[in-house]
Amino acid sequence: MSQTAKNTAAFDKVKDECGVFGIYKNDDSLDVVSITHDALYSLQHRGHVSAGITVNDDQKFTTVKELGMVSEVFNEKNLQKLPNGKIAVGHVRYTLNAALDRAANQPLVIRYKEGSIAIASNGSITNFPEIRQELERGGSIFQSNSNAELMAYVIATERIHTENLEDAVLSAMKRLKGAYSTVICAPTRLIGFRDIYGFRPLCIGKINDSYIITSESCVIDTVGGELVRDVKPGEMIVIDDEGFHSYMLDQQAEKTSLCLFEYVYVARPDSVIDGVCVHSARLKAGELLYKEYPIDADMVCGVPDSGIIAAEGYARASGIPYGMGFMKNKFLGRNAGTGMDKKKRLLHTKLTALKSNVAGKRIVVIDDSIVRGQTSQHIVNLLRKAGAKEIHMLISSPPFVFPCYFGIDISDSESLIANRMSIEEIRREIGADTLGYLSVESLHKTVEGVQIDLCDGCFTKQFSAEIPTTFFVDKYANKIKHKK
Repeated sequence: MSQTAKNTAAFDKVKDECGVFGIYKNDDSLDVVSITHDALYSLQHRGHVSAGITVNDDQKFTTVKELGMVSEVFNEKNLQKLPNGKIAVGHVRYTLNAALDRAANQPLVIRYKEGSIAIASNGSITNFPEIRQELERGGSIFQSNSNAELMAYVIATERIHTENLEDAVLSAMKRLKGAYSTVICAPTRLIGFRDIYGFRPLCIGKINDSYIITSESCVIDTVGGELVRDVKPGEMIVIDDEGFHSYMLDQQAEKTSLCLFEYVYVARPDSVIDGVCVHSARLKAGELLYKEYPIDADMVCGVPDSGIIAAEGYARASGIPYGMGFMKNKFLGRNAGTGMDKKKRLLHTKLTALKSNVAGKRIVVIDDSIVRGQTSQHIVNLLRKAGAKEIHMLISSPPFVFPCYFGIDISDSESLIANRMSIEEIRREIGADTLGYLSVESLHKTVEGVQIDLCDGCFTKQFSAEIPTTFFVDKYANKIKHKK
C-alpha cells in the first residue's frame, strides 16, 4: 500500500471500495486519455489505494496502473504510454486489506479464448468464496483477491457457452451475488452493468456523440458532458458504433437496495444519484437534525469535510450562526513516525480548532458518522482545549451497529462503538455535553424522490440481499470471518 493510502486508512471514517469510469469515443477530437485522467481525479474520493487506466486502440489494450493516488500514478511519463484510442476504462481503488496487493490493481486485463477484456468494478461479491473455490477446482489460477478478477473469470467461463460477450455478462450477473457496478472495455464496445439490487451507483453520460459510464454524475460534469440517466439495477448497457443498447436481466430483486450512506458520506456533494442531489440530501439531514435536537447554542460548525453541509442545514433551520470551527490540513507529511504513533500524530495534525471562533461559546458540532469513536473524541478534545463552553455533537446518520457486506468497509461489529455502547455511554466516552444521531426515519426523508429503494442494513440489520455465511476479508492475511 502506498504511504498516502496508509495515511487515509489511519482515520476513523467509513470508506467505499472503488470508483469506475468508461468512455466510448465517437468523436475523433476527443482525447480519451485526458478525459479518463480527469475523471479519475473526480473519483479520487472513492479510493486512494491505487489508480489505473486501460485504453483500447484498434483492439490493442494498453494499461497503466499502480498503487497510489491519481497524481502519483499518472505523471507525464506514464500518461504518454497510453495511446489516444477508441475506448478507455479507469479505476480508483480503496481496500480493507492491509496486504500489498498490486495484482488487485484495476483495470484488470484478461485474455481468453474469445479475445481480451479490461474490467473495473466497484462493490463486493458476497458468494466470492464459493465461486472462487469452484473455479479453482476447474483449474483457474488467481493472481489476486479482487472481485474484478473473479468476475472476469466467471464472464470468460460463461462466454464458452454463449454466442456473444453480452450474453456471457448477463449469465455471469445471474451467478454473481452481492454488489457490483462494473465497466468493461471489450475489443469493439464498452459495457457497463449494475447488480440487481443497485447497491452501488452507476450512471450514463454523453459528450457530444460519445458515451460515458461512471460511478457518479459529478465526473460527467467535470469532463464537460451531460448526464443521460442512471443505470438501472439489473441492467447492462452496451455502447458500440451503432450507439447505445440496454439489456435488462430477467432475474430481478424483490426490492432494490441503493446504499443510503452514499448520500451521507461516500458520494461527492455535486453528484446526483438515482434522482437525488447529494448536496440537497445532506442539507436536509442538518435541517432534520434540528427538528430532533433543537439545542440552544451560540454557533454551529461542521467537521471537515463531510459534516459541513449538514451543519449549514442545521444553522439554517435553527437560526444559530454557522461558523468555521476547524481548520483542515490537506497536506499531511508522509514520514511522521510509524505504527500507532503515526496514526495518532496524523489524527492530531489533520484538524486544528479555531480558538478565536469557539472560545467561550456553546458549540453544536456536526459530523456524518461515528465509527470507532477516536475521531469524535479527538474533535471534542480540540474544542475543549480551544475554550468551547459547551460541546453538543450531532451526527447526520443513525448509529452504525452492523457490518456491511456490500462494498462499505464495515466488516466487524466489534469495531463499531455503537455496537458495544449505548448512546449515553458513547457520549461519556467522547466527552461531549450532548450526543445525538439522526433517526433512520429522518435519514430516509433526506432522499425523498429517490428512484429506487434504499439499503439501511448497517443501521437496522434489514438487508434486501442474502447475507453471506462466510465473509471474505483477506485470503493473503488468512482472515476468513464467519458470520452467524
